[in-house]
Amino acid sequence: MQLQLQWAPCEAHTTEVARTNKKVRYSPTGKLEDVTPDMAASGIEKAFRMLEGRWKMVIIFHLFDRSTLRFSELERAIPGVSQKMLIQQLRELERDGIVARKIYPQVPPKVEYSLTNWGKAMCPALDALLEWAAARPK
Repeated sequence: MQLQLQWAPCEAHTTEVARTNKKVRYSPTGKLEDVTPDMAASGIEKAFRMLEGRWKMVIIFHLFDRSTLRFSELERAIPGVSQKMLIQQLRELERDGIVARKIYPQVPPKVEYSLTNWGKAMCPALDALLEWAAARPK
């Protein structure tokens, strides 16, 4: 279920967002009218939790750029990351359904990583976020 939210200026929702006494979940009907600021905030929080981590966004953007990468190619593309941290971040992305891992039964082992269809679907949202960040007043 995809929800597209359009909000009025933030001041209009300050009192609604500050309330935490209601149970937070998405609208069962999927209609924008049924989505409260608490529900929207909860959904965004869950999304950010999946993407938090020093290297996750770097990994995702490399996979957007090159579609499929072997582990060693990711290691070379991200020189500041340790092997342990790269493995950990890839496992978390795989667990969350953003990245797919394909293992080839050969010696030496060959493992390829790519974005799942769901992972690829976040590209427009990340593009919009980048545009928003670039438009920051100086």
